[in-house]
Amino acid sequence: MDKREQYETVLAEIEAVLDGEHNRTAQMATISCLLSQAFPDRYFWTGFYVVDPEKANELIVGPYQGTLGCLRIAFGKGVCGTAAATRETQVVEDVHALANHIACDSRSNSEIVVPVFDRAGELIAVFDVDSTQFSAFDATDKEYLEALMAKIFAA
Repeated sequence: MDKREQYETVLAEIEAVLDGEHNRTAQMATISCLLSQAFPDRYFWTGFYVVDPEKANELIVGPYQGTLGCLRIAFGKGVCGTAAATRETQVVEDVHALANHIACDSRSNSEIVVPVFDRAGELIAVFDVDSTQFSAFDATDKEYLEALMAKIFAA
């Protein structure tokens, strides 16, 4: 099965499981789990960093699958903070080439981070996937992950 077929299959599964579920924590936990299981060869760390309502411009770790994540990330710091600050998906082929990369786990070599917006267009989180492989993510990952986040959280 190619990557597009894998995404089509897992996204249909995510939508079926989350049908009628409106709790964000449950949604985020389910998405992290099912995507991590669907791509075990590429998804090393999979999860959400949620905008902290008590501290402006800071993310706090949310539901995830993988090794210990960073607990807090300031907007503009690392790949997650950059995605939050710019509100644009970040696809990084080699995280070690970034001057401001935050190494929560030194085994991570590439990363994709997708901003997550609510119905009102407010940033509520970023979805972060790290891989031990270099160049693990591309335009296909970006397309499917952005569409999933919009469908679940902004619809």
